[in-house]
Amino acid sequence: MLKETKPKSNEPKEETVDQMIDRLVDKAHDALCAMDDFTQEQVDHIVHQMAIAGLDHHMELAKAAFDETGRGVMEDKAVKNMFATEEIWHTIKHDKTVGIIKDDKERELITVAEPLGILAGVTPVTNPTSTTLFKSLIAVKTRNPIIFAFHPQAQKSSAMAAKVVRDAAIAAGAPEGVIQWIDKPSIEATTALMNNDRVASVLATGGPGMVKAAYSTGKPALGVGPGNGPAYIEKTANIKRAVYDIVLSKTFDNGMVCASENSAIIDADIYNDVKKEMEARGVFFVKKADHKALAEAMFRPQGGVKGPIAGMSAIKIAELAGIKVPAATKVLATEITGVGPKYPMSQEKLSPVISVYKSKGHAEAFKLADELLHFGGLGHTAAIHTMDEDLATEYGIKMKASRVLVNTPSALGGIGNLYNEMIPSLTLGTGSWGKNSVSHNVSSFDLLNIKTIAKRRNNMQWIKLPRVYFEKTSVRYLDDMPGIKRVFLVTDPAMVQLGYVDTVLNELKRQPNGMEYSLFSDVEPDPTTDTVNRGVALMRAFKPDTIIALGGGSAMDAAKNMWLFYEDPKASFFGAKQKFLDIRKRAYKFNKPKKAQFIAIPTTSGTGSEVTPFSVITDSKTHVKYPLADYALTPDVAIVDSQFIETVPKKTVAYSGLDVLTHAIESYVSVMASDYTRPWSLQAIKLVMDNLTNSYNGDITARQEMHNASTLAGMAFANAFLGVDHSIAHKLGGEFGLPHGLAIAITLPHVIRYNFKEPTKLSMWPKYEYFRADEDYAQIARYLGLPGTTKEELKEALVKKIIDLAHSVGVTLSLKANGVDKAHFDKAVDHLAELAFEDQCTTANPKEPLVSELKQIMIDEYDGKGVEK
Repeated sequence: MLKETKPKSNEPKEETVDQMIDRLVDKAHDALCAMDDFTQEQVDHIVHQMAIAGLDHHMELAKAAFDETGRGVMEDKAVKNMFATEEIWHTIKHDKTVGIIKDDKERELITVAEPLGILAGVTPVTNPTSTTLFKSLIAVKTRNPIIFAFHPQAQKSSAMAAKVVRDAAIAAGAPEGVIQWIDKPSIEATTALMNNDRVASVLATGGPGMVKAAYSTGKPALGVGPGNGPAYIEKTANIKRAVYDIVLSKTFDNGMVCASENSAIIDADIYNDVKKEMEARGVFFVKKADHKALAEAMFRPQGGVKGPIAGMSAIKIAELAGIKVPAATKVLATEITGVGPKYPMSQEKLSPVISVYKSKGHAEAFKLADELLHFGGLGHTAAIHTMDEDLATEYGIKMKASRVLVNTPSALGGIGNLYNEMIPSLTLGTGSWGKNSVSHNVSSFDLLNIKTIAKRRNNMQWIKLPRVYFEKTSVRYLDDMPGIKRVFLVTDPAMVQLGYVDTVLNELKRQPNGMEYSLFSDVEPDPTTDTVNRGVALMRAFKPDTIIALGGGSAMDAAKNMWLFYEDPKASFFGAKQKFLDIRKRAYKFNKPKKAQFIAIPTTSGTGSEVTPFSVITDSKTHVKYPLADYALTPDVAIVDSQFIETVPKKTVAYSGLDVLTHAIESYVSVMASDYTRPWSLQAIKLVMDNLTNSYNGDITARQEMHNASTLAGMAFANAFLGVDHSIAHKLGGEFGLPHGLAIAITLPHVIRYNFKEPTKLSMWPKYEYFRADEDYAQIARYLGLPGTTKEELKEALVKKIIDLAHSVGVTLSLKANGVDKAHFDKAVDHLAELAFEDQCTTANPKEPLVSELKQIMIDEYDGKGVEK
């Protein structure tokens, strides 16, 4: 009786697929870690040696690929191998792929390149050695180890190519695991490789099933899509060149490049000439009676070429179909009329076979090309042969193809760099149309993780001002100011009654060549969009070259808006009123004025509008005030002539003067305040504190100083902007009919106290490095010489000084004392708080307000809490 023998315990167990993949991945991971410290010079040296080695073996590898697969043309495979080494190296050799690849010192951005990680490389039977060489070069250039899963029908030649570049890489200093491959190919092994958790990305070139599997791994994948590229030969084409290109393309490696032409669409005007030239170049037109036999020989019933057809010669394909052709036949052609399953010859062929269509003209040709792309070629390649450059561009725009090639053989043009300046590649993305993640020719830059080191940088600060003429009687500058022929003067009725309009007109009449004018004197306090529209209609009829705004803030605001809509009839008030974070980046841009220059002559000392890009306008429909802001609204010239403010009523002096003070204080504490704007703010504050009371009481010198203070404050807030005091006052004034300066003054003490406290929400602006409003208010108080040793004491001293100043000019600082109805206020306050938050001035406030906080400020100022007894 025979004894049962047990296997020896020391016999090696057969490695499972998963174990084999883990072994390869372990080695690749070691290589990835080893290359982490490689310099760009080390990497480039390694890749250069790989390219030279591949180039040195290009013929040997071509023969191996042809012998193993039996597909294509050996000589063309040699050219592909040269392309995959020489052309690819030439293109990527100067690419920065290691460490810091860009250091933008102006923008404080540093860009750093890192490898994706371990790559799975899937290669096709159609281009086995060239694809292996190509993917190896771009992988190592980016410090990514690559593990290949070769097509089983091309395993031997593909491994030979991988070994050539691997050995060269290791000899040049690369780690051993940098290039590896699966020795025993199988679908199971390829699937395990692509789905391995430590594989970072998949480079998949192959059939639709394999590419889809790569995209199904749940990790980044770079795949390709099928090509069914049309080539339109338009009536202006160079026929000999077009035919030569197409025959060259279709016979290059027997049409296996997926970018090659599958159909030719020929204009009827030149159809016979093109057909004759094609026949002279070895294209055999298959009789219609033989179309069915050819289709049955080439295609599977469910669609797609049969396996052996790809890369088979035209003569052998004809033999399979039982069609006799001349011995010199290079390409088979079938003349057909439709696209789709009923016309099997209209699909992708991967062989030297082409379908031919006759087109009546551009429209039909475009339609056919589009249909062909939708029948299995979306996103890949389309070609056009024409001498009409505009038509070529139109074709490119219309086609759903990632590569649109003009007067080029598609196979060689599609892979790039030989006939055009596209990126050279053997992996051609087809975008979302072809279910791909990229729509360009894949190269080394696709295999990098790009890190950005973004350093804090300050926004560029700027100062923008008009030309400013000042001192009493400076209106005389109108005498010889250039460019004045037709003047549109915007003002209010009081300026006419006071004779100020005549003063301006008398100076204008001194113009040496004369001038004409049109007067619009209907501006009301707090001008509305209806007033603006009336003025714009008159401007368009008069066509001025100069617009002069004479008056207080209302006249200048109205004139600026008229200027805006006169200059650009398509301008939108809806767009203009939109809020922005940065005036230079606002979503709605005003066009720069070109028709007329704008001259501002203030007759009150308040708004500073003569030097600012601001204009406050009331929507006639909603009665909401909107501050518009854009540099296009900055006057060209400001004439600050104190003769116009000598007779201003006391109440106007009071309100406008307190508005100036608020402009100066808010611009000083703004997040956008700078070393350029703060001196203007401080000087304006001091001038107001020293002169407003005397100006109110009629002192002419004090009024001159207040006029200067107004413009200085305007210069400051034109460049540093304002805050929530103005946001609140805009809405209170619009709702309750309060003069702007009064609403501003009532709100100011409450906003100072609110801004002084540690913010609930911090404000955004790179230059604003920390919350400093408390220190800024204290600094204003110190500058004014107010008493106090702590910031709290100095802030309260400033508030008391403002309250005393307001009382000295007859202003009581509460809404209640100024006639605001309590029931009306209670009903409106929630909505007003939201509108105030939306106001443009809010964005520069030193702390970002909550709507609830803005509401509380309004509630406090109704009774004058902490301000009025």
